[in-house]
Amino acid sequence: MSSIKETAAKFFDACETGKGWDVCKDFCHPDASFKAQADAFPGIESLEGYTDAMKGLLAGPLPDASYELRSFAVDEERGHVSGFAAFKATHSGEGGPVPPSGKTVDTDFVYVMEFDGDRIRHMTKIWNDGFAMRQLGWG
Repeated sequence: MSSIKETAAKFFDACETGKGWDVCKDFCHPDASFKAQADAFPGIESLEGYTDAMKGLLAGPLPDASYELRSFAVDEERGHVSGFAAFKATHSGEGGPVPPSGKTVDTDFVYVMEFDGDRIRHMTKIWNDGFAMRQLGWG
């Protein structure tokens, strides 16, 4: 397994299991950036902000969240790793825009992680947040 693939896999799991920046920072440059064309992450432009937002979601409104990794690909030439997964959860905890709805989400997403050396410099999340929010009864 390539070095960047291993790092990306560890980051992916830490982020998707709600470990937050305290753990995810070990795989990233300190000023790693984040981008998503999704209204669910207003103003979040750093991986620190994104990983802590995920930690908050899993500690609050979506405590049973899990993911199923469906594909993981490395583009060594461009220094990118892409992970495709399905995120599943039930809004059973406190938090979110409405009281616990008991509704579930099953939504696909992709992380495209850009490396500088052996650490993530930038990540783009590709995700249809509107669809996911409607499944949860949040939009």
